Amino acid sequence: MAMNEAPSLPRIAAVIVAAGQGLRAGQPLPKQFANWRGKPVVRHSAEILASAGISPLVVAIPDGADAIAGRALQGVPSIRLITGGETRQQSVRLALEALAGDRPDIVLIHDAARPIIPTAVVSRLVDALHIHPGAIPVLPVVDSMVHAEGSLMGAPARRESLRRVQTPQAFRFADILAAHRAWDGAPDAGDDAQVAQAAGLDIALVEGDEALHKLTYASDFPAATPVRVGTGYDVHRLAEGQELWLCGVRIDHPRGLAGHSDADVAIHALVDAILGAIGAGDIGTHFPPSDPQWRGASSDRFLTHAVELATSAGYRIGNIDLTIICEAPKIGPHREAMRARLAELLGTTPGAVSIKATTTERLGFTGRSEGIAAQAVATLLAI
Repeated sequence: MAMNEAPSLPRIAAVIVAAGQGLRAGQPLPKQFANWRGKPVVRHSAEILASAGISPLVVAIPDGADAIAGRALQGVPSIRLITGGETRQQSVRLALEALAGDRPDIVLIHDAARPIIPTAVVSRLVDALHIHPGAIPVLPVVDSMVHAEGSLMGAPARRESLRRVQTPQAFRFADILAAHRAWDGAPDAGDDAQVAQAAGLDIALVEGDEALHKLTYASDFPAATPVRVGTGYDVHRLAEGQELWLCGVRIDHPRGLAGHSDADVAIHALVDAILGAIGAGDIGTHFPPSDPQWRGASSDRFLTHAVELATSAGYRIGNIDLTIICEAPKIGPHREAMRARLAELLGTTPGAVSIKATTTERLGFTGRSEGIAAQAVATLLAI
């Protein structure tokens, strides 16, 4: 290398282990996909790593979790999803193999359940790899320690020689991949430092951080508000040559509603009510009318998306109350079909769906049959 040539920076990739079930956390879905401080747990660490320029990020997820993981990580750059194994060690091995073609210099292996990653810890880990093939963040044990003999106190343990181990753990990529490939016992190592040590690698200890706390129990998640309520309102004009869709039901009528999608004004109002209840914006935020992919789209998709967001936030539909405001068509003959269709889309029963209709006594644009309006109230219950 020439004297004036700067040394190249190491290429750093990351593995985020998010393939567990997380049942102890008491969430309605695996804890790595549950909301914590306003976003899915796994998204926190992924965004931090991505913003630091670490790429690619391989995320090991449970079998069949592609859709929920995709939503949780939507927009985070350089994400690759792989299906994990039955144990943590198997998941990491699969993720490392997925990185083999990239041949990064360094890999950070991190538990998704630790949402906050202080950049200072990452710097300490990477610096340690100039000397050692692996490094892990640790904290001292401050409480007195004893060995347990069943439910009785055994001999004291020396806390001075004990450390609490955290993630991310950092390794020279080639070394940790070789260590995983060389492992010949049951794939039940508690972490990757154990795998590396078994392969004869020296592991440096660097200062960790209390911010790397692992979310484990229900008490780690703030209690959800038991009941949340949202309202929605929408209007669409009636036009010749359009189909008329209301509450997901096609109705024979001389004119239909005009809009960028199928213009189902009732569902649009309901979507806004659900999104409002969880503080997730409005229908235009998620499905911009300027986006050509939603031209003529079925509004069923919008409602299904809103329900999925509510579920991810820890809520289910309690009941909905929907009012359709128009002179025509008559809603009564279609009411039960509408209730059944909305109940199906909402994942509830028709008994939780109220649909009413009214007129404005021929006043205003609805009274002149220029359009149809709808207003909705949605009640969500914590799961």
